[in-house]
Amino acid sequence: MRALYLKEIRSFLSSIIGYIFIAIYLILNSLFLWVFSYETNILQGGTADLFPFFTISPIIFIILIPAITMRSFSEEKRTGTIELLFTRPISDVTIILAKYLAGLTLVLISILPTLIYYYTVHALGDPVGIVDDGATITSYIGLFFVGACLVAVGIFSSSVTNSQIVSFILAMFMSWFLFLGLDLLAVYSQFGGLDYFIRNLGIMEHYESIQRGVLDTRDILYFISFTLVFLILTKLVLHARKW
Repeated sequence: MRALYLKEIRSFLSSIIGYIFIAIYLILNSLFLWVFSYETNILQGGTADLFPFFTISPIIFIILIPAITMRSFSEEKRTGTIELLFTRPISDVTIILAKYLAGLTLVLISILPTLIYYYTVHALGDPVGIVDDGATITSYIGLFFVGACLVAVGIFSSSVTNSQIVSFILAMFMSWFLFLGLDLLAVYSQFGGLDYFIRNLGIMEHYESIQRGVLDTRDILYFISFTLVFLILTKLVLHARKW
């Protein structure tokens, strides 16, 4: 798996795709946090916290992560190289994990430079260091988990089609629905006692829970289970194709 994982990483970083993803993610966050006169502007908000960053980052992920995962399997299908991939002495699970971990690594590489936001807010606070370190740390962990879930959704979407465009659109819609859509459905209160259940199916409920500064085992299990479900679905799709 290590060789395939490194191959996937090199394919991201040896082309412009990976760098575009990282650059757009950092530029958009920086503009909304420090430049645009908007409610997410930290300087205008007057509060020494990174809540605006942790609010807009998942929204950016919903658009950008499908862009980096859309070619994972769809491009292999289109060019026919997927058949060669399956003839190698490696399992489907190994192939899926290699592609998944490569995408997740790119997400992590993108998140790490944003630590400068924390340093800036920490330094600008009055008094210096007034920022809530505990909530910031757990929010970063939550953001990473959100990225992990959306990469799994993107990998699955890429496995069901040989079109990168279709994969991108499908992954973006599914990511939006699973992150925001289920929460919006529950807000309408049209499902009676099921509202709470529907809200807890969505990613946002568990992400917001972690943002409060507490790492609840139930939230961690949710993110891990969510990721595993979509990776298993990916395996089922690929296995069905071989028959």
